[in-house]
Amino acid sequence: MKAVKKVISNLTKCYSIAPLHYQGKDHILVAAEKVDRCLLFDLDGNQEDTVWEQPGGVMTMQQVPGTDGQFLATHKFYSPNDSKDAKIVIVTPKSKGNWEVRTLTDLPFVHRFDILERNGVHYLIACCLKSGHEFKDDWSSPGRVFAAVLPEDLSSFDEEHQLEMKVIKDQMLKNHGYYRVKENGQDTSVVSCENGIYQFIPPASPEGEWEIIQLLDTPASDALLLDMDGDGEKELAVLAPFHGEKIDFYKKKDGRFEHVYSYGKDAEFVHAIWGGDIGGVPTVIIGHRKGDRDLLAFTYDQEKQEYRAERLDHDCGPANAYAYKYDGKDILIATNREIDEVARYELEME
Repeated sequence: MKAVKKVISNLTKCYSIAPLHYQGKDHILVAAEKVDRCLLFDLDGNQEDTVWEQPGGVMTMQQVPGTDGQFLATHKFYSPNDSKDAKIVIVTPKSKGNWEVRTLTDLPFVHRFDILERNGVHYLIACCLKSGHEFKDDWSSPGRVFAAVLPEDLSSFDEEHQLEMKVIKDQMLKNHGYYRVKENGQDTSVVSCENGIYQFIPPASPEGEWEIIQLLDTPASDALLLDMDGDGEKELAVLAPFHGEKIDFYKKKDGRFEHVYSYGKDAEFVHAIWGGDIGGVPTVIIGHRKGDRDLLAFTYDQEKQEYRAERLDHDCGPANAYAYKYDGKDILIATNREIDEVARYELEME
């Protein structure tokens, strides 16, 4: 795989990435983990607007379905040791350089969230890394997963009128990882924590209960499901343990996930993960933030019947990655947090 790189911004501790459809065009949002900006880019990588200057602390951003550029974002999650004041906000474009920010819900330690759809109903699912904190590296209060029906109209919510969230699972230590996965055409969530990896399936109706399935009991930092070898069954790609150094793939056999592949060396502080089609080939993109700080691509070699890893970039320290197709090309955006660099890569299978 060939990767042609272009640095499109230098943003201190750049972190979160999300697509945004706004004014009839697709865009990319990038925001900082620490106190810094949120930026809007076109698909060519040109900066179009500054959404906010601060407060930052952005782990996740997600467009509100059916809107013209309105999105939700986490604010004030600066680190596992500084996230008591974290919340989810509603961001609404008013004009260039003028984006209204209102509170949707105060949710301490909220790290990842998403908007899933089932039977025409949108559900907000939010994963909190922990539920309490008294001192540095305090993990005595495990994280939780919250959910709520997301109303179509969010105009009534603000600091004084917040969306009520319900706990749907608790006792999730180091509740870090999240990835949306389609199963039989249905939105589902893959959530990773010290207790293992779980799949959350929204209820068939707002009165129903979420279905929660444990996929693996191995401590994990992040995971996703993707059919890499083309046999119709998704592999489970796992980064482990929390902010750890292992990259492993699992394959379902007799209804259980069994280990089938390990990356050949440690990838310190493994963090970025994305899965999808690159040049017609199912690909998992993974980045790690310490040691070699590589950006890696994993595919399955059909001829040799084995998984393979390729290095796309070195000494860049990616926190997150997101790929899309544009103008007949496969484009990858990476927030290379450790060098304060937002990078755009054109990917091509050789």
